[in-house]
Amino acid sequence: MDIEKLVKTANALVAPGKGILAADESGGTIKRRFDSINVESTEDNRRDYRELLFRTEGASEYISGIILFDETLRQNGADGTPLVKVLTGQGILPGIKVDKGTQSLPSAETELVTEGLDGLRDRLREYAELGAVFTKWRGVITIGHEIPSSYCIEANAHALARYAALSQEAGLVPIVEPEVLMDGNHSIERCLEVNEATLKEVYSQLAKQKVLLEGTLLKPSMVLSGSTASSRAGSEEVAEKTITCFSRSVPSAVPGIVFLSGGQSDQEATVNLNAINKRASLVGAPWQLSFSYGRGLQAAPLKAWGGEKANVTDAQQAFYHRAKLTSAARQGIYSPNME
Repeated sequence: MDIEKLVKTANALVAPGKGILAADESGGTIKRRFDSINVESTEDNRRDYRELLFRTEGASEYISGIILFDETLRQNGADGTPLVKVLTGQGILPGIKVDKGTQSLPSAETELVTEGLDGLRDRLREYAELGAVFTKWRGVITIGHEIPSSYCIEANAHALARYAALSQEAGLVPIVEPEVLMDGNHSIERCLEVNEATLKEVYSQLAKQKVLLEGTLLKPSMVLSGSTASSRAGSEEVAEKTITCFSRSVPSAVPGIVFLSGGQSDQEATVNLNAINKRASLVGAPWQLSFSYGRGLQAAPLKAWGGEKANVTDAQQAFYHRAKLTSAARQGIYSPNME
């Protein structure tokens, strides 16, 4: 394990003012996004859309890395250039989603566990040879009646830790993503409780698997009210409870926390990230607090593109603008006037 390389890569991904684009949608997810703009989800269309994002001029001012899906890591651009080389030529680090999605947890059918550990060591070696320098694995925790169970939290935390150890063995920085879904009518206090319990178990499992924390990143949910809660907390409370949660559960050795947008609108994800960074600067939080957004960076360019080659420039401008605003929020200097 090349410790120096892992630490250098992890810190590069959370360089000041920069964050990560999650462009690792599975086949089903990208189809739903394309359906929303009435575009068929063919291999060529998926490549064309992702390539326009990757080739956006100046994107590396705000984007440090991009998480890819297996298909994309292997694709060439329209001119024959491997998409990995398109990214590295832009000064952007290529990463790869390595989990195989979720299935029902045995004996707990209302809860989920992420699969993909079988054969992962060999897949990681191949991904490194293809040019990836970091990885991502998503665990899913649902808040509901009498859930999550400790069984669900432990099963997902163990899988995240096994994945992280194998990634580092292959020389790849693991992004550990224990997503507590915002779906539901739960209060922000309940979300805080579940996030804290989840993160404590994740870091316990990472320690047991001897994972080098300095060579990892955390991709968590913000502490939010449920999406259908009767009253949803504002950004200041989100910031206060999110920082409180991390202070109780995330070791200071972790170089950076890259939030997922998790179903929030573009502006909500940006406003909350801005408030979190303002709060962090006041209390002296030890981590870089950045972003790893999918929908939060892509909704605007996807709509602008609409599957039309003539709209590529407009889509790139929309992506650049969204990345610029999210970068401002990552520094705590965002204002709605910037929209």
